[in-house]
Amino acid sequence: MQIQDLPYSDPGVPDARSGPRLLWWLWRNQMGGQLKSLAWGLLHFVAVSALPFCVGLAVQAVIDHSGTRLALTGGLMLLCGTGIAVGDTFLHRTAVTNWITAAARVQQLLARKAAQLGSALTRRVAAGEVVAVSTGDVEKIGWFVEAVSRFTAAALTVVVVCVGLVVYQPALGVVVAVGLPVVALAVLPLLPRATRRADVQREKAGRATELASDTVAGLRVLRGIGGEELFLDRYRRASQEVRHAAVRSARMWSLITAIQVLLPGLLLIAVVWHGVHLARQGRITIGELVTVYSAVMVVNYPLRHFEEIAMAYSFSRPSAKRAARVLSLERSTDSDGSRAAAVPGGDLYDPATGLLAAAGRVTRVVCGDTAAAGRHGGRRGGPPPPPGPPGKGG
Repeated sequence: MQIQDLPYSDPGVPDARSGPRLLWWLWRNQMGGQLKSLAWGLLHFVAVSALPFCVGLAVQAVIDHSGTRLALTGGLMLLCGTGIAVGDTFLHRTAVTNWITAAARVQQLLARKAAQLGSALTRRVAAGEVVAVSTGDVEKIGWFVEAVSRFTAAALTVVVVCVGLVVYQPALGVVVAVGLPVVALAVLPLLPRATRRADVQREKAGRATELASDTVAGLRVLRGIGGEELFLDRYRRASQEVRHAAVRSARMWSLITAIQVLLPGLLLIAVVWHGVHLARQGRITIGELVTVYSAVMVVNYPLRHFEEIAMAYSFSRPSAKRAARVLSLERSTDSDGSRAAAVPGGDLYDPATGLLAAAGRVTRVVCGDTAAAGRHGGRRGGPPPPPGPPGKGG
């Protein structure tokens, strides 16, 4: 699926039983794009991670005064640079495509559900929540769906680097192979608390959005009864609660980021200290030390995606939960009636306004009063009215 092919001819039937199930359903429906992103991500990350081996080979070639190996290393570096450029370009292209197409699919599903429910939607879900789901939530859902493939490519690259270092230089590679999983998984105990704080922030932000939307929708009524300032004060308090929750959530994510900066630094110090000790004993060469040092430095790049996938899931889970709630709504129908089910036909007649819309003809109605337009649209877009006079049945 490409961006130019949007909108979908059929967005499909979502699995709206829960937020995680909806995310999994979206990911499965993007399998082709996910595999492309995974392939380009592997090319990009592996090419980046291969540069330290090239640097180490170049340093050792200079030390050994070998022009042939130096030229060969230059060719390998050129090949890695080409892989980095091509992989990064197409990885960005596929990632953006996956993000936009996932968000577009959710928006189409929400629009279809709104069309099916009609005026019953805002009677069962607050109008502000519908706005929040169809705007900010779809972006967060798309972010997580597309980030899965990039995270998978980064995780596989870290495994490849660890295996490569163990094979290339076991004395230092074992230290890196043990340290990198610790660095990658050290923040796991903090993720539940960060997720809870992100959920609280998202819930408060959703309530503030609902309050703002409902206030704007009823602004004329509020001004008429003098309640405008009351609702504005409520929104000010809600916005301050959102700010405090956002600060608490940001503190936790800052701590997670600090840990992911501190631990790789400690691992790098341990590698250098142990490597210098081995080099003095003559057990490793200077080129091997430079290679392992550079590999630990460069591997921090794919490690960042571990933090990103945690943040993406923490923010997309409540968004997917809200979207699944809207998508799981169904119009209430009475299946115990005594009359046979039949599709109503004939002209559409509104006795309150005297409007008569002939069957089979496209009719547009213009109303200068927004409130009246909402009432009239609710009557004509809701369940069919009881049978009227002959020839004017709904």
